[in-house]
Amino acid sequence: MRVLVVEDEVPLAETVRQGLADAGFNVDVVHTGTDGLWAATEKAYDVIVLDIMLPGLNGYRVCERLRAAGVWTPVLMLTAKDGEYDQADAFDLGADDYLTKPFSFVVLTARLRALVRRGAPVRPVVLTVGDLSLDPARHRVERAGEEVRLTPREFSLLCFLMRRAGDVVTKTEILENVWDTHYDGPANVVEVYVGYLRRKIDQPFFHHSIQTVRGSGYRLVDDPA
Repeated sequence: MRVLVVEDEVPLAETVRQGLADAGFNVDVVHTGTDGLWAATEKAYDVIVLDIMLPGLNGYRVCERLRAAGVWTPVLMLTAKDGEYDQADAFDLGADDYLTKPFSFVVLTARLRALVRRGAPVRPVVLTVGDLSLDPARHRVERAGEEVRLTPREFSLLCFLMRRAGDVVTKTEILENVWDTHYDGPANVVEVYVGYLRRKIDQPFFHHSIQTVRGSGYRLVDDPA
């Protein structure tokens, strides 16, 4: 069984690599989210071990982009965080299992074997809010049956807003989930891209789906034209 380990803590990554190799796995290791995304899309793996806190792209973004690209390899998320919301976010973005550091190596290998036996996950359902739909697998957005062409960043932003439809999301949450936790550019980039989205999914269809919640952030709602 071939495993991709994406982990930025080099000593831990080497420990996991050696342990999995001893357990009979064929293991590749990379240390950034960008390299992990490239490896997972260019090579065939039976299962992926993916840390959440990664340089380049965090694990959430890597998993989301893999699923959007139609890569259904089972993913087990590794993180030092512990909390039901982190788990929920991981599962919502297409992860198949979740393990919190520090973890038992016996449990890790058992979980990986179970994921391999289970096989690739079912293709995710299309996200819908009113007459707006987003297909993560086909990377396609439609409003009222008409295709809306978005850039990759616009698509990721809309996907995040639709997954949190009805909830107010802050600019910080958007930056961490659509850009990256290490993004250090201007914060108004969120406002700029929200403006781009409004001009593509709202204004041509006479909608006001993306609401600005003053002092808090943004909310996507079903707003009939």
